[in-house]
Amino acid sequence: MKRLIFGIILILIPFIVTYLYPISAPSSIHSLGEFYLKDSLTSVRSPEVVTSILWDYRGLDTIFETAVFFLAIMGGLAIFRELKLKYPSWEEFPLPVKVVTKVTAVLIVTVAASLALHGQLTPGGGFQGGSTLAVAPLLVIGAVSLASLRKIGITLERAVLVRILGLTGIVILALIPLTFGGYAVQNQPYFPSEFLGTLLGGSLLWYNIFEFLAVGAGFTAVFLILAVAGGGRND
Repeated sequence: MKRLIFGIILILIPFIVTYLYPISAPSSIHSLGEFYLKDSLTSVRSPEVVTSILWDYRGLDTIFETAVFFLAIMGGLAIFRELKLKYPSWEEFPLPVKVVTKVTAVLIVTVAASLALHGQLTPGGGFQGGSTLAVAPLLVIGAVSLASLRKIGITLERAVLVRILGLTGIVILALIPLTFGGYAVQNQPYFPSEFLGTLLGGSLLWYNIFEFLAVGAGFTAVFLILAVAGGGRND
């Protein structure tokens, strides 16, 4: 009983302290936040402030973070480089399960693409869309088989290739402003800000697309490896 009371007190202490002594942010932080909120739509041409910060205000940081993520995935694949993927058929689940899985996978891909393509307008972006995209092949691996992915052209080699192409696109986008006398990762005025009345956020849309491909393909490659290395169902 004493331990229970002591545990409850420990849990309540942070809430009591926060209530009695609220932490007020410095005025400089408030002013910086107001700047981002007001400046994003005019300077970056995007109402989605989070995406503006990630790929414009602090875009160089995001480039390095993406590079770290790339190296982490490639390191993981290198560990299992001797592992040979096999894609035999597996017919254990009944037909309704397979049909529902395939329909759900299509819906997941659609939602993932929407998250990436509208990341400059609404909450979402390339990383969120890519992470969602990778759920589709993972679902198929668990509910159908690895062989079914190969039948539609999803292989480890192609996943790695798409990831490299996505990262190459990000690097090219970052360097394009340099050819016009700007600085790396600069957005405006080197990329179109809108199309047919829809805000593109300049380079934000293209960064999201390439990040979408890189992240989705990267996670898919890892799932393909783990499905075999972890003793997943292959037959």
